[in-house]
Amino acid sequence: MKVISVGQLNRYVKAVLEGDKNLASVYIGGEISNFTYHYKSGHMYMSLKDESAVVKAVMFRGHASQLAFKPEDGMKVIVRARVSLYEATGAFQIYIEEMQPDGVGALQIAFEQLKKRLSQEGLFDESRKKPLPPYPMRVGVITSPTGAAVRDIFNVLGRRFPLARVVFCPVLVQGDGAAASVANAIERFNRLHAADVLIVGRGGGSIEDLWAFNEELVARAVAASGIPIISAVGHETDFTICDFVADLRAPTPSAAAELAVPDAQRLLALTDTVRGRLLGACRARLDACAHDLQILKNRRCLSAPQYYTEEQAMRLDMLTRRFAGAARQNMSVADRRLAATASKLDALSPLAVLGRGYGIGYDADGQVLDSVKRTQVGDTVRLRLLDGTLNCTVNSIDSKEA
Repeated sequence: MKVISVGQLNRYVKAVLEGDKNLASVYIGGEISNFTYHYKSGHMYMSLKDESAVVKAVMFRGHASQLAFKPEDGMKVIVRARVSLYEATGAFQIYIEEMQPDGVGALQIAFEQLKKRLSQEGLFDESRKKPLPPYPMRVGVITSPTGAAVRDIFNVLGRRFPLARVVFCPVLVQGDGAAASVANAIERFNRLHAADVLIVGRGGGSIEDLWAFNEELVARAVAASGIPIISAVGHETDFTICDFVADLRAPTPSAAAELAVPDAQRLLALTDTVRGRLLGACRARLDACAHDLQILKNRRCLSAPQYYTEEQAMRLDMLTRRFAGAARQNMSVADRRLAATASKLDALSPLAVLGRGYGIGYDADGQVLDSVKRTQVGDTVRLRLLDGTLNCTVNSIDSKEA
């Protein structure tokens, strides 16, 4: 009996599987589960399953980097793979070399995935969209130098607003390097401040033809632009990521040119209308001023200025008389008040009392004698009368007590 090792067994089974030409390149349909993406290595690990079975799978970085979409759990796919065995664990698995969605195109899935991610970042928000300048003097155009789109844009710009200068930057709009070409042109316009508004786009085509405008590189460049951008990619029914990020979407390149600049003929017509209104307003104002001037010229103060001075003199005389009358009235009132006050003061005056036969006595110190107790017999006192003073000697004292 021959005994072999586990490693020998696994190597033998692996050789058998890889030696079968039917298993060297097989197409398998299933649903992705347990998906894991190793960012450092770039490898993808997953399982493919259907209603009855599960098989482990791996997709190495070289093949994974070529995918236009990101695999996710629950996604149904069709893969081209080779069947083999992982010797270290004895795990039966498939090595995926190609992958495409089952039922929906890979580009469409990639479009939806990028659209969802950028929307979550806020790149589609209306609040970040910049308004277009009303009268741009430099219009930047980023598109292919060949094709109908560039001719349509130039024709519309020249017809609608010939005052604007068109700054054209030819780029690749399809194939390898197209996304980088468009993104670099947008960055260059911003770095050089070469335009007031930008038109970025191309003519119509399939989703593959328009794919450069669905690249994240272009979306980031549009979002970072300080110059307002009008996206004009494809026909009216075509939508790209560039349309959602741009400040304004135009259904066609021709429509983008119409949105970028005003209509010169309409501006001229509006200017004529405003000019007519201004002239009418000026005439009306001049007529009103002439009417006011005529009224002023007819005033009597200008035609007969002496009448004005005479009228003012009469008014002055009237005011003078009113002032004199008021002054006399105030003086009369003041005189009556003064007489009444003098009468009251006279009634309270000591001189009035003396006039009625009374006198005021003073002792030797000049103090008023208000009591007999303040003097003695033989003292000299003074008696104040109305018309003079008497110097008297006290011979006797009669008090009320006596």
